[in-house]
Amino acid sequence: MLTLEMIQDAKKTLEGVARVTPLYESAFINPNANVFIKCENMQVTGSFKLRGAYVKTASLTEEEASKGVIACSAGNHAQGVALAAQKKGIKATICMPAGAPLAKVEATKSYGAEVVLVPGVYDDAAAKAVELQQEKGYTFLHPFNDEYVMAGQGTVGLEIMEKLPEADVVFVPIGGGGLISGVACAIKSINPNCKVYGVQAAGAPSMKQSIEHKKIEKLASVSTMADGIAVKEPGTLTFEACMKYVDGIVTVTEAEIASAILMLLEKHKMVAEGAGAVSVAAAMTNKVDIKGKNVVCVVSGGNVDVNVLDRIIDKGLQENGRIAEFSVMMADKPGQLIQLLQIIAQTGANILDVNHDRRAKGVAVSNVVVNVTVETRNKAHYEEMVAALKAQGYTI
Repeated sequence: MLTLEMIQDAKKTLEGVARVTPLYESAFINPNANVFIKCENMQVTGSFKLRGAYVKTASLTEEEASKGVIACSAGNHAQGVALAAQKKGIKATICMPAGAPLAKVEATKSYGAEVVLVPGVYDDAAAKAVELQQEKGYTFLHPFNDEYVMAGQGTVGLEIMEKLPEADVVFVPIGGGGLISGVACAIKSINPNCKVYGVQAAGAPSMKQSIEHKKIEKLASVSTMADGIAVKEPGTLTFEACMKYVDGIVTVTEAEIASAILMLLEKHKMVAEGAGAVSVAAAMTNKVDIKGKNVVCVVSGGNVDVNVLDRIIDKGLQENGRIAEFSVMMADKPGQLIQLLQIIAQTGANILDVNHDRRAKGVAVSNVVVNVTVETRNKAHYEEMVAALKAQGYTI
C-alpha cells in the first residue's frame, strides 16, 4: 500500500527533474474563500504526469529497462514517459487515443517516443498497449494503477503542505485516480483535518460512481472536453486509496469547465486544459462548502490544443452571458433593420453578426426573421437589451 515514506522517497528521486511548481493565490475563483492554484500546468511537459512517470521509470531493473517500455495515455502520461525514457536512454512506445490533441501527440514524438494511435478513448489505447506488451515483451508503465506512479504524483501533495500547511480543502482532478491517490495520501498523512475532494467531468464519472457503489465499475462510454480524465474505469489500487483517503467526489459540467478555463485565461493569463480546470470549476461553483476556508485547486495540466481552446473560449463566453444569439420576427419594410440595430447599439451591446432571412420556413411573406449575435458584458446586460427590444414591441 502507498505510504508517506514512498512519496518522500519519490520527492528525492525527482530532484533536478521535476519542478516545484508555484502555488498562486487567486482573488477571482471564489470571493468567499481564500483560493490558491497549484500550477502543475507549469510542470515540465506541461502536466503533473512527469512526476509519476519518472519515478516509475527510475524504479525499473536493468532487465526491465532493456526490454523498452510501453504506455497508454490520452497525452500527458505519454509525454512524461517519453521524457523519462529519453533521460534514462530507454526505448519508449506510447499508445494514444486517435482523438488525442495534436499538440500532445507531437510533443510525445518530440521526446523520441514511437506513437501508436488507437481508435477510441483511453481504455481502447490501454487494451492495445497490453496487446503490444505481450507481443513484443515491453515493460508496461501504467498511467495510474501503480504505487510508484501514485507516489510520484503524491509529491504534489507534499509541496502543497510545505507551502500552505493550513490548507482546509484541496480539489484534485480525477481520471484513473493516480494523482488524487498520491496527493490525498500525502495530505492526510501530514494534516488529517484537511479535506481532499476529487473532481470529475459529469460525462466521465467513473471513480465517483465506483466509490458510491463501493465497487469498481466500468462506464459504457465517456464524453467530455477534458480528455485527460476521460477514463471509463478506475484502477484497483487507486480505488482503494480513494476509499481510504478521499473525503468526496464531485462532478462539473462541460459549461462549468469552459467557464473555468476562460477565467484562468482572462484573470490569471494561465492556460489550463479541460482536465486541469475541473478543480477550479468545482471551487467556482461551490460544489462543496468552502466559505471562509483556505482552498487549493490543483490545475493538473495545460496541454490544450489551440484549435480546441478557441471553441472552449466561445463556449465559456456563452455560458457567462457574454455572447448571445437571438432571433427577432418583424415586418419586411425599409428602415426596420436599422431601427432594430440602433436599439441594440443604444444598450451598449456589440453586434457580432446579423442574418436577415426572408426565406425562413413558416414566415409570412410580409415578415422577415433577423438572427443576431451580440457581445454583452454579462447575463444582466443581455437581459437589459432584451427588455429594451420588448419595450419597442419586438418579439424575441
